[in-house]
Amino acid sequence: MEPVLLEILANKVTAIADEMRITMQRTSRSVFVNEASDFAVGLIDLEGEVFAWPPGSKTTSINVPAAYTIGAVEVEPGDVIVTNDPYLSQGMSTHLPDLHLVRPYYHKGRVVAYGWGFIHYMDIGGRVPGSMTVENNEIFQEGIRIPPMKIVKRGKLNADFVKIFQANCRLPDINMADLLSTLGCLEVGAKRVAETIELYGLDTFIESQEALKAYSAAKARAVLRRLPDGVYDFWDYIDDDMVSDIPIRMRLRMTVADGTLNFDLTGTDPQVPAAYNVPTLGTLHNWLTRRITTFIRTHDDTIPLNAGMYRPITATNPPGTVLNAEFPDPVAARHATATGFNNAVTGALLKAAPDLMAGPTCGLGGSVVLTEPAPEGENASVIIVQSLRGGMSAYKGGDGVDARDVTMNTMHNHPIETIEGKCALRVVEYDISTDSGGPGRWRGGVGQAMTLEVLSDGCTIQVRGFDRLRFPCWGVMGGQHGASPMFLINRGKADERQLGKAEQLLVSTGDTITATMEGAAGYGDPHLRDPDAVRRDVVYGFVSREGAVRDYGVVIADDESVDEDATAQARGARVKKNVGADFDFGPEREAWERVFDDEAMSDLNRRLYALPKSVRHATRRRVIERAVPNLPKAGWGSLVDALRDADSARARLREAILAELGEAEAVALPGQAAQ
Repeated sequence: MEPVLLEILANKVTAIADEMRITMQRTSRSVFVNEASDFAVGLIDLEGEVFAWPPGSKTTSINVPAAYTIGAVEVEPGDVIVTNDPYLSQGMSTHLPDLHLVRPYYHKGRVVAYGWGFIHYMDIGGRVPGSMTVENNEIFQEGIRIPPMKIVKRGKLNADFVKIFQANCRLPDINMADLLSTLGCLEVGAKRVAETIELYGLDTFIESQEALKAYSAAKARAVLRRLPDGVYDFWDYIDDDMVSDIPIRMRLRMTVADGTLNFDLTGTDPQVPAAYNVPTLGTLHNWLTRRITTFIRTHDDTIPLNAGMYRPITATNPPGTVLNAEFPDPVAARHATATGFNNAVTGALLKAAPDLMAGPTCGLGGSVVLTEPAPEGENASVIIVQSLRGGMSAYKGGDGVDARDVTMNTMHNHPIETIEGKCALRVVEYDISTDSGGPGRWRGGVGQAMTLEVLSDGCTIQVRGFDRLRFPCWGVMGGQHGASPMFLINRGKADERQLGKAEQLLVSTGDTITATMEGAAGYGDPHLRDPDAVRRDVVYGFVSREGAVRDYGVVIADDESVDEDATAQARGARVKKNVGADFDFGPEREAWERVFDDEAMSDLNRRLYALPKSVRHATRRRVIERAVPNLPKAGWGSLVDALRDADSARARLREAILAELGEAEAVALPGQAAQ
């Protein structure tokens, strides 16, 4: 296709997708859509791939796998497909709260494209209000499951579907409003596609779909050629699986060759009987590509956003791991594990090209969900109060963004007025968490701090998706790690207590919930930071005076100026910490890996994958708990203390593997040849 025409059509279809996005956001009733923006839309081509994506979208599900869902239903003009089940949609949806709608767009009786959109619904039924808890052990507990089917038949809403859907969720009215909002945005897309075909012709419109993907593929590969060829290994963790106190490890081997990448997930920990499993169905799924998407887009912001961006990338994604869930594994909190994997991608990219990459995401953050009691016989009110966030990590040449990590998505915060107008809560504090950002020549972003006061009895608060209590956001190239988060109930009162990774909490009038979120990674030696930048951080409250001296060797005088003599003395007398090291993982991870290093864990996983899936987790748990009999809970104890005698723990680990798995030769990991 002629380049000028292709550029025109790229802007045209992008504008269509963006108008669909605006329609969805402005017509939805759900605060998680019209404020936080947890939804996505796009145009899908005849191959089932996205060819147009709105630049204002708050998620990066650009390579959503839609082909199976489209092919599973025989459609006619006026039909719309709906699904929310990860297994029955072959990975199009990734947990039940995400309802995906697909509408075929016709021209003279021929399908010429598809409109697509999904919304995260605040409740979709299931065991708990809000439908999401990591404590579920099968998908049947997570809400109503909808296979690919018709929600609209020949232009008429499927009344039978509506009755079943409304009967199986706690917010039937809001949910139906959001369904109608999605249908409205798909109608907007249909009208604009018809206008585009009228203007440019059907053949040109069809041809542009593949041409746009090929153009994006070529531009993405040009960016990836900036990475040196080689093999880069990295892994990261989430704190535990909530069933046990054992960390979950996501392992990556990234192979770079002339602008192509292979993500090899071999060696990742087995699936868990908790909702941390990611339903990627063995593919290069969009939950595995969030970080590489931002890398590509950062280094070429002219690339049209479509599925072609991922053509230079392949995945070796074996079954049986937490990154490749198998039915009926629970998946509600799949974003936590995917975040850990994308941090491994970050680490591999930093190994390959440290000057081109920022540090890792500060963590998943935490969502506060409030359930208010209702009159007997009525549905309780369920609302996602706030998606709390830490900061963004620093990069060579720049500090991280404070208080709103958008590494994995760019969801917005809920304004205080919205929270107090819709909830039985009062916002007592909404601030930043001083000293939480990782020290560095370029400082990591600080996390949020928020205190909520409960205004009604009988409420339940859920704190979900909470991580990095044990393994903080690791520092980069001499920079230091960020602070870990903390949740408290009734801070400063006689009954104050720390919540840890709390899931559900019954609260009463006057109770308060306080969250101080994690800080992000620093980059570079903090003692090379411009003293005046440290001074500004102190003035603005990002760094305390004590932190300025402790972390940066900068002394701030009473008049808020830099005391140059005292600063020179402090910097000259410092004890160097981690300077010159590529990564500062923090003491907890360092203690853990002195026992459970890559060689030991890869060997253990090879042996575990020889067992039936049903016994892997229990066997793994017995092995590790025999090696560390007093393994503390994340946020409640120190791995440094528990693993102080690393030699003895390693010996116990070898004995436990022998006792549980015997002397038999270990089999290869899935996707890996036998050694």
